[in-house]
Amino acid sequence: MSALYMIVGTLIALGVLVTFHEFGHFWVARRCGVKVLRFSVGFGMPLVRWHDRKGTEYVVAAIPLGGYVKMLDEREGEVPPELVHQSFNRKTVYQRIAIVIAGPVANFLLAIVFFWVLAMLGSQQVRPVIGDVEAGSIAAKAGLISGQEIVSVDGEPTTGWSAVNLQLVRRLGETGSIAIKVRDQGSSVDTPHTLVLDNWLKGADEPDPIRSLGLRPWRPSLPPVLAELDPAGPAQAAGLKTGDRLLTLDGQSVNDWQQVVDWVRKRPDTRILLSVERDSAKIDVPVTLVARGEGKAAMGYLGAGVKGIDWPPEMLREVSYGPVAAVVEGARRTWTMSVLTLDSLKKMLFGELSVKNLSGPITIAKVAGASAQSGVGDFLNFLAYLSISLGVLNLLPIPVLDGGHLLFYLIEWARGRPLSEKVQGWGVQIGISLVVGVMLLALVNDLGRL
Repeated sequence: MSALYMIVGTLIALGVLVTFHEFGHFWVARRCGVKVLRFSVGFGMPLVRWHDRKGTEYVVAAIPLGGYVKMLDEREGEVPPELVHQSFNRKTVYQRIAIVIAGPVANFLLAIVFFWVLAMLGSQQVRPVIGDVEAGSIAAKAGLISGQEIVSVDGEPTTGWSAVNLQLVRRLGETGSIAIKVRDQGSSVDTPHTLVLDNWLKGADEPDPIRSLGLRPWRPSLPPVLAELDPAGPAQAAGLKTGDRLLTLDGQSVNDWQQVVDWVRKRPDTRILLSVERDSAKIDVPVTLVARGEGKAAMGYLGAGVKGIDWPPEMLREVSYGPVAAVVEGARRTWTMSVLTLDSLKKMLFGELSVKNLSGPITIAKVAGASAQSGVGDFLNFLAYLSISLGVLNLLPIPVLDGGHLLFYLIEWARGRPLSEKVQGWGVQIGISLVVGVMLLALVNDLGRL
């Protein structure tokens, strides 16, 4: 991945999402009669600054890792008598609630806009047709077979494998059953099946829902002819070359690249013998596979790839929406991802999901760069997901976050008077400790992935 894409993608993502979040606070504060002293995108030394006719200072600062809106408030300094009525602390509890909640709401609205654009642009999706079912797996016990197309999971229609994966992710760590409907080839009848779960992938570091059920998506056969090599991978180090055709793996013949992938993944840190065809000659090449991932999630890695081929047209599906239907689809996807994010946080808290799934700034930067390099559609999709995450996280009832302030104001509304400054101070200290702790954990996870 180009470092330039990663830097530019991250700056655009943070700039757009933070600016829109803070603009939510700013816009509602202005309409509630609060004087806004500063609107800052970023922290630290100001790079650019200017003022509007109402005296608000706008700042673009050197550290692009957030932003803030500073409002007139008697708790933060002396306020001239003629401006007291414009102080944040003098506004009604309903107005303060509206101002605080406006930032996260702005993020959700922005996600809806991104999803709306994506829905109108449309996408080409691979039909979720089952290629193979592993013997003895959850899917096999449920009666699923090769060639069936998955049409819904837990009642939600699935137009492609990404939709199947999304519905399955919602059930990670759970015990119970998944209702799935499939359609046989050439049939128009949907057949129901039930997948039985028992603490499914509970605590898994890098869960792969589709594969763990024993399902292998159908894909066109790829000849095992090497087309690319990782310069730092085992294949390159062992002397393999592009154009080599793999014949056997430890004596087991292979004729499709997916066989190689499945075989290699099961053998991290293992020395194997490859037989390859090179210039019409058969050559034996010993290779020591390396491990990717940690613990039970570790998988073997060869560091080689093959050239892709075109998919049959009948296996692809074009999905797009008109302007009005796209609004509904955008709102639906935003709601679904918001609930999934909140549910995932709850599962991490109760140990149903591993906290190693928590990502920090390094992972965000890498994904931003990869999605930006992939195209406008992927980047907009990433921005929508990140905007939802920012909105959900800010609504958590943790002091120092918007949700913490919202909690204080709701308590004030319920009891008719605010909590004491002392209690609020304790809450802020606890909130800072929690936020810093989570940030450090996410950073450790990022470093572990590197």
